[in-house]
Amino acid sequence: MHTIDSKNRMSLPAGFRAEFQRRSDLPPFLTTGRHCLELHPNEDWKRFEDRITARAATNPHAQAMVRYLISNAIECPIDKQGRILVPQYLRDKAGLERDVTVAGVGAKIELWDSTRFEADLSNTEARYEEYSKSLEAKPGD
Repeated sequence: MHTIDSKNRMSLPAGFRAEFQRRSDLPPFLTTGRHCLELHPNEDWKRFEDRITARAATNPHAQAMVRYLISNAIECPIDKQGRILVPQYLRDKAGLERDVTVAGVGAKIELWDSTRFEADLSNTEARYEEYSKSLEAKPGD
């Protein structure tokens, strides 16, 4: 568990920090996720942004999601002490108070309010059979 200080700064775990810095000299992007914030490596974010923007060209619901994700995204430099600044407006969107769980999810990391993270994991565990079906191979995969 990590904490956000009174100046809205939070230390990233050393392993995550090293991986972000290894992958790029450019700062990662911080944006809203589903009940959390997401920190994406710079190049991954740029590719993701291009992909979702192209998909949303004619779909109003997709356009709304793109607007939500991109308008809330900011470059998020990692300082010399390994901290990031988590703006208050993003903290509010994700319900981040003081205690934060940092979860690696593929190439990105998620920043969760620790209580909300535990509740989400419990919900997923309770619905494991149902949710696991969404990962099954589809025809053509």
